[in-house]
Amino acid sequence: MTLEGYQRIFADSRIWNGLGNTLIYTVLGTAISVTTILCGAYALSRKDMPGRKILMLLFVITMFFDGGLITKYLVVRDLGMLNTVWAVVLPGAVGVWNLIIARSFFEHTIPNELREAAQMDGATDFKFFFKMVLPLSKPLIMLMIMIHVVAQWNSFFDALIFLNDDSKYPLQLVLRNILIQSDVSSTGTTGGDIQSYAAAQRIAELTKYAMIVVSSLPLMIALPFMQKHFTKGAMIGAVK
Repeated sequence: MTLEGYQRIFADSRIWNGLGNTLIYTVLGTAISVTTILCGAYALSRKDMPGRKILMLLFVITMFFDGGLITKYLVVRDLGMLNTVWAVVLPGAVGVWNLIIARSFFEHTIPNELREAAQMDGATDFKFFFKMVLPLSKPLIMLMIMIHVVAQWNSFFDALIFLNDDSKYPLQLVLRNILIQSDVSSTGTTGGDIQSYAAAQRIAELTKYAMIVVSSLPLMIALPFMQKHFTKGAMIGAVK
């Protein structure tokens, strides 16, 4: 048993920089996504909202027809978001499937009678949403938070496409680059020296397995504390 793989990883300053970037992307991306989905889903669940069926149809169409990577890149470039944090957190901020789940939850959990009673007491739509709807939607909120935390933590493709500055890379992309460098170093060892080649291969394997643990450990630690809410929230998608 050896900790050499972990020592090599944590001795690299890119790991700590990538970890900090990932925390920023995860917190900011989750906050934007959950807020947008909750507000949009509640509005679409209101039967008195004009054009809600047409809007929902437009959202659903995007699930089956994608503009493609080139179109996505051109939009991000024209909006001036290349090589910024917004290029990582905004393109996938709203997941249509999560929007549908949240809308179904509001339709079946928040009765119109409750809203009418609140309006009779003088509550505005904003006050009703923040004071009554959100407190009754804790299982849904926790489910949305967990989904987006896991997605943002493991995300690397948007960063690979839209970021040019290594200092802004998330942890997953940093680990990928370290793994590639480790493989290149091991394959570049001269074949004449068998011992050197075996040592390089061993270091590459240790680094690979250590990176798997490093990238997975934070979520594994957080999951037990959120398991209760996950069990309740998972039934939302299963039933609806």
